[in-house]
Amino acid sequence: MTKVTLISSKSPPPPPPTQDLYSKRRQVYPKLAHGKFRTVKWAAMAVALGIYYLIPWLRWDRGAGAPDQAVLADFAGERFFFFSIEIWPQEAYYLAGLMILAAVGLFLVTSLFGRVWCGYACPQTVWTDLYIWVERAFEGDRAARMRLDTKPWSFDKAWRKIGKHIVWLIIAFLTGGAFILYFHDAQMIAQTFFIGEAPLSAYWFAGILTFTTYALAGTMREQVCTYLCPWPRIQAALTDEDALNVTYRYDRGEPRGPHRKGESWEGRGDCIDCKQCVQVCPVGIDIRDGPQLECIHCALCIDACDDIMKKIDRPTGLIAYDTDTAVACRATGQKAKYRLIRPRTVLYAVLMVGIAGLMAFGLLNRGTFEINVLKDRSPPYIQLSNGDVRNGYALKLVNKSGETRDLSVDTLGIDELELEVVGLERGEGGELVLPVEANGVDRYRLLVTVPSAAADGRRYFTLVLTDTDTGEVHTNRTSFMAPGD
Repeated sequence: MTKVTLISSKSPPPPPPTQDLYSKRRQVYPKLAHGKFRTVKWAAMAVALGIYYLIPWLRWDRGAGAPDQAVLADFAGERFFFFSIEIWPQEAYYLAGLMILAAVGLFLVTSLFGRVWCGYACPQTVWTDLYIWVERAFEGDRAARMRLDTKPWSFDKAWRKIGKHIVWLIIAFLTGGAFILYFHDAQMIAQTFFIGEAPLSAYWFAGILTFTTYALAGTMREQVCTYLCPWPRIQAALTDEDALNVTYRYDRGEPRGPHRKGESWEGRGDCIDCKQCVQVCPVGIDIRDGPQLECIHCALCIDACDDIMKKIDRPTGLIAYDTDTAVACRATGQKAKYRLIRPRTVLYAVLMVGIAGLMAFGLLNRGTFEINVLKDRSPPYIQLSNGDVRNGYALKLVNKSGETRDLSVDTLGIDELELEVVGLERGEGGELVLPVEANGVDRYRLLVTVPSAAADGRRYFTLVLTDTDTGEVHTNRTSFMAPGD
């Protein structure tokens, strides 16, 4: 990358004044912006809220005995359902892989376009946008809200404030209510929640989400992005001078100042210091001060500035998605350079493809049955009155298919051992057969006994389970403990 040195008289704007980190919160009254980015934000909010509220009601037929909710975290059944995909507790690594994939995807997007996640899709941004829309509906736009807050209490002020908070609480409750639908059957919760028959956890988590949504989106807003969220600090390591960020193009705007109609634009910048970019900002910053931790890159300042540029008959784009390198190039009279494809973006893209490929391969080739054998630790063995040695084991069988299975039990490695399943009688011919329910987990208690003559220290054997219908074989190697070296 070519290093650009600023030698032009169009130098960057002065740094913002030092702020008191412990000052009392300053109320932000964002003005309604009009333009393409505001329209994109409305669309993003509608899509995000639509997905959040509608997905729990989608049905997916999985056969008898299985829940028919398309997306469900079924803790009682120990499974996570996502349409045709079922994730079992033993496969939690898929969820870990999904989170890693999401993180790397966020890294890629940030290295390309800055904090677009924060500006358009973050839940805090989505619900705050919705709350501000409600606030504007009751109290008016920026100027009207500021006047209302300075007025003494009256009936008009009271009903507007109370009505706003009531609607906020309703939205917060619907947020918490929709969240619990992802962990319980949506139709069952809808029928039982308001008559007091839903699980206690449903009320508990609905209450938590109601409180947090109301507090974060209604009363804290920009403070969450500035003080609570770690992402502004993390993203500083992911973005660079070649990332497309919401940028004030100081090469065009400086020197700034008021401008009267008919005056010449010679020797000055296009910025008329109208502060419309500040008034529409939901976090209350001045984008002209350069990159700031508080900026969520919602691009509303672009809409506000473009609107002013059209009114004064100047080109739009004084504030735009741009790179530091491109702005610096133009400031020195050079052609703007853009490098979206660079080592870090290629690395993130390759990682995403690799992780997604591994997960897809694992899902397509995973088995439908698992066997886990856990040996008793205390005591490690028991010596019977006749000298024989007995070990105990917990056998856990996971059947991921939709059909019941019967599995015959055998062993390899120790010829002299005797196998007993507590509570299960041997069938004809002395065969032990373990039934395993469809889409379920069955647990059995195994007792393995070895004659005293063959019991000497640690030995190993293999438990062999064979499907009586398909002949499919599953094995698990474990140890047998006895007195000795």
